[in-house]
Amino acid sequence: SLLEKCVSLSPSVQVSIREVVFLPLPLSLAMNPLLIPEAYIIGAQPLCSQLVGLSQGQKKLCQLYQDHMQYIGEGAKTGIRECQYQFRHRRWNCSTVDNSSVFGRVMQIGQSLAHAAGVVNAVSRACREGELSSCGCSRAARPKDLPRDWLFSKEFVDAREREKSYAKGSFESARLMMNLHNNEAGRRTVSDLAHVSCKCHGVSGSCSLKTCWLQLADFRKVGETLKEKYDSAASMKLNLRGKLVQRDSKFNPPTSHDLVYIESSPDYCLSNQSTGSLGTVGRLCNKTSEGMDGCELMCCGRGYDQYKAQIVERCHCKFHWCCYVKCKRCTKTVDQFVCK
Repeated sequence: SLLEKCVSLSPSVQVSIREVVFLPLPLSLAMNPLLIPEAYIIGAQPLCSQLVGLSQGQKKLCQLYQDHMQYIGEGAKTGIRECQYQFRHRRWNCSTVDNSSVFGRVMQIGQSLAHAAGVVNAVSRACREGELSSCGCSRAARPKDLPRDWLFSKEFVDAREREKSYAKGSFESARLMMNLHNNEAGRRTVSDLAHVSCKCHGVSGSCSLKTCWLQLADFRKVGETLKEKYDSAASMKLNLRGKLVQRDSKFNPPTSHDLVYIESSPDYCLSNQSTGSLGTVGRLCNKTSEGMDGCELMCCGRGYDQYKAQIVERCHCKFHWCCYVKCKRCTKTVDQFVCK
């Protein structure tokens, strides 16, 4: 994978599941299926046409790389779960009105970059583990070129945006450029957090031979880093040439590793179908907190209801030789506070 030094070992592409059809496609064409419509027609399968939420370009990539789709779905869901964990104490907790698919409505920049980071993380791991027919581990000590899993993840996630066409200088074109920028920032975060892991070989741990590789970081760390980038995202606007530029020139311009936005988020206090906000009615809040999870801010001044709830938790844990821990399950009553 990108981070475990895995790259494509074969230029061929398996198109059909039932009939093995290999097409010797250059990578530039394989990653742009709109240029080769005959490629995905040959091995057309109902799977890709039935997946909810895919754009036309994504469906064509699905036909070319059907073995990737399981990991794309897992990666997108992993990204959303991590996004929901990081924003669990915010008014917007990375939830959407439309949950029909993991590629459903995207709000602002949170879920978009979560998708991008989650997909490249999952596809990279699948590539490393030999689950994908189109890629494997490179024999080169330090591969210089971007491997196939990075390019595939980029083309698949960005396909939805690249299919769109808006008038230059329009708000929609600015949002398109913002999404593409943030998708790339999400992927780069996964890459930047990779670290070198080594294993020693030799008699009695002498380490006469050491094998090292780049290891993907735990995705929780990726989520924490993206949350920090989210909170420090740069405000952008369109200039007269139709390019995104920073609103306040006093600050350093954002790099390809930073996040950007073009409009401030709504307050997310009430449900809004047009923005996808579910509101905060019914959300749990912390009565004693003065932060965003506190009842005053979470409930937007509407007040809150208090009720008793029973929770079950592990208790009286004991270590048994050897080697496991056995716990009892205890029930206790606690006060909970819910926004009106």
